[in-house]
Amino acid sequence: MDAHQKRIAQLDALFHPHSIAIVGLPRGMKTGRLFLMALKDQGYPGPIYPVHPEAREIDGLRAYPSLSAIPGPVDLAIILVPHSSALPVVRECAAKGIKGAVLFTAGYKETGTVEGKALEAELTAIARGSGMRIFGPNCMGIYSPESGLSFFPELSRQPGAVGFISHSGSLGNIISRVGPQKGIHFSKVVSLGNECDLTAAHLLEYLADDPATRIIGAYLEGIKDGPAFLEALKGASEKKPVILWKVGLTEEGGRAAASHTGGLGGSREIWEAIVRQGGAVSVTGLDVLLDTLMGFSLVPSCRGDRIAILSGPGGLAVAAAEACGNTGLRLAELSPDTRSALAEFVPPTGTSLRNPIDVGLTPSLQIDIYERTIQTLAADPGVDAVVAAGRGMTPELNDRYVAAIIQARGDSGKPFLAVDIPGFDLDFSRPLCQAGVPFFQTVERALTVYAQIHAYQRGREHRARQTG
Repeated sequence: MDAHQKRIAQLDALFHPHSIAIVGLPRGMKTGRLFLMALKDQGYPGPIYPVHPEAREIDGLRAYPSLSAIPGPVDLAIILVPHSSALPVVRECAAKGIKGAVLFTAGYKETGTVEGKALEAELTAIARGSGMRIFGPNCMGIYSPESGLSFFPELSRQPGAVGFISHSGSLGNIISRVGPQKGIHFSKVVSLGNECDLTAAHLLEYLADDPATRIIGAYLEGIKDGPAFLEALKGASEKKPVILWKVGLTEEGGRAAASHTGGLGGSREIWEAIVRQGGAVSVTGLDVLLDTLMGFSLVPSCRGDRIAILSGPGGLAVAAAEACGNTGLRLAELSPDTRSALAEFVPPTGTSLRNPIDVGLTPSLQIDIYERTIQTLAADPGVDAVVAAGRGMTPELNDRYVAAIIQARGDSGKPFLAVDIPGFDLDFSRPLCQAGVPFFQTVERALTVYAQIHAYQRGREHRARQTG
């Protein structure tokens, strides 16, 4: 087994642990209690061993005074003790043969102190010397619905295709919590914190080979080893989309990243070169990251760049056409048959049957106009994807609008991108996303994401032709 295969095997064992110890699990309702609550909520199937110096039982589970007192093997340890007490616990993990540890405790290099850096260096030395792997310190660890692992209660138990790497535990939790509302479900989410041992490069390498992961996303505050990261990024993006949000590229962001996880931000120019050479998709901001993960999750295949735009508000129709031009996409040339069919039921005044199709206000009340327009556009052979900005004026009419989009997507196999019309309270994003139709707040965001998916797929096809 070479070094690459060994790392993959080590990480795979940590994502599928047969037993877990929680060291320093509190008896009261304190922060550390969330880890036990999360595992129970997720339905973790293996034994959980609380470790507490005094308690004999916590939440109906037998507690042990130390790791060495636990009978039988332990695959993964979650360490919640203060940083001043963590080193002996990590050494005890190594002595017991535990495969990996999640070190929740903070107080290491992110403090900027000599003591904090020295403590973290000792953790690294223990990992290197024993062969065990460490997530953190200053991290939340692992969320993997497939294995019943979780770092926070009430996260979705439905596995999905997105693997996510985060230097921030709280942001990893937010992504995990919000994602399912947008049709994004996760294979694995990993909070890495300070990366004293396992790094983003290691996780890119693992997720690239993981059959349960089709898309990789990441929130990064610093890159520990630039050449290793670039090599891992190239390997991953050749197999699946990699979507990266990197912070710390400004002086202000760099200072914040250093105090958060000890990450070194780096220059924007170097980062842009890494993204370009690595074949990744670069994004900025939480909303944009979620949009992009949603798009790549729900639009797995782009047939082409010919876009049909359907809108009730005329201004949004024009804005969508402008966004097509700005993102390098094309407005589809509708066939004469399509335009003739539309003319049979779209009102003749205050509308336009040229792409973009502006159907006006009437369809919000006479929803069959939307229904028939959606079907007609989906059937046009010159249309690769449809962007629809509309809604019904009542919940019942809105349900029919949503159903028409879902059915047209299913019947045609073509991507549909739904766009909100601001100013209305009724939210219909969830049923669309759950049916595989991404829902965006603006036409610009929708078309930007579609253009990124199309560009990624074209780039991958180009590389395949070159190597083939």
